[in-house]
Amino acid sequence: MQSKTLSILPLAFAIAAGALVPNSASFAAPPHAAKHAAAPKKPAAAEAPAPAAAPGQTAVAGGAPALAAKAWLLMDFDSGEVLASSNPDEPLPPASLTKMMTSFLVEQALRSGKLKKDDLVTTSQNAWCRGSSTESCMYLPLNSQATVIDILRGIIIQSGNDASKAIAEHMAGSEEGFAKLMNAEAKRLGMTNTNFVNATGLPDPAHKASARDLAILARAIIRDSSDYYPIYAEREFKYNNIKQGNRNALLYTDPTVDGLKTGHTQEAGYCLVTSSKRNGMRLITVILNTNSAQARADQTRQLLGWGYSNFEKATPIQPNTVVTNAKVSFGKADTVAAGLGSPWTLTVPRGQQVQTSVEVKPDLQAPVAKGAVIGKVVATSNGKPVGETPLVAQADVERSGLMLRAWQHVAKLFGK
Repeated sequence: MQSKTLSILPLAFAIAAGALVPNSASFAAPPHAAKHAAAPKKPAAAEAPAPAAAPGQTAVAGGAPALAAKAWLLMDFDSGEVLASSNPDEPLPPASLTKMMTSFLVEQALRSGKLKKDDLVTTSQNAWCRGSSTESCMYLPLNSQATVIDILRGIIIQSGNDASKAIAEHMAGSEEGFAKLMNAEAKRLGMTNTNFVNATGLPDPAHKASARDLAILARAIIRDSSDYYPIYAEREFKYNNIKQGNRNALLYTDPTVDGLKTGHTQEAGYCLVTSSKRNGMRLITVILNTNSAQARADQTRQLLGWGYSNFEKATPIQPNTVVTNAKVSFGKADTVAAGLGSPWTLTVPRGQQVQTSVEVKPDLQAPVAKGAVIGKVVATSNGKPVGETPLVAQADVERSGLMLRAWQHVAKLFGK
């Protein structure tokens, strides 16, 4: 029988990220193991050797920080632009960062009505945690039922393997079937270096994801799961009389951080995907395969601090501005005013000037509807592209009558 002794990851432990017990998002001690947490550890097992510090690629003069992780990345949330990275596209074991896709699929099913918050999910023999000291669990009793919203919290906050397997079976009939849904969604989002085999992130040679792909997924969660995203900032969750704390140490130490997920296996090392919003700018960080919970927290702090110090928001073109008058063929008007369809901001290196250029669709012909995309505006800084946005028609242009079109055809032939 499982013990139901209270287990709390104290605030003091979270502040000292390396002291979190356990530090794994895929593996963690069950509640009854908490009484052994103070036992001395063998020095050799305290942490794995640190990966070599890898300098990153960035547009910032002076370069990016060198972090001792196998891969890392800093992304601007608004644009999706990668501001700095090292080894961003290598498929690596993601450990429990996998559960971001599991939770995202649950959130999207809730949004679409395929699932309801109070739907009941049954814990099968396969999903049930058996009290092992090697798994991170929500501690759902065997053959019990839990609501979808509790399951979602168990996945996000407690990193529950049991919760992840149970919802996978509920939504797709099996974890294998759910993995197909995960991969289909990854493809839709543009995660080109990812392959999911399970819903938990437990080790499998074919189970991989890249730092860039995980940032893309984090951005989708923040953007498309706004009703449920606050769960990623919750510090603890109590279920089955067992209270467990969120393993993301930055939630306790940095008020600008509001998610997302930790992960750890021996193969994957210590991993962390984080989002932070300061002064209207949201940044996403990914740290993969560093050697301790302390290191993943410290490196994330360093990367966020560097990002906010070296980048700023820029508005290349003010809203409601006519960017250009685009030439229109065979219309009752020869041109149409063109501007932005929505406000446009970029994240650029501090102090750098932004230039814009306009590209209108060639041979634009009437009719043209107000709001139709007729080109794009491209922003560059120091000669490098930093973003683009659609150019839209600001008015309708009706197609000219038959006689006028005939004259316009003749004029076009003679280059008039």
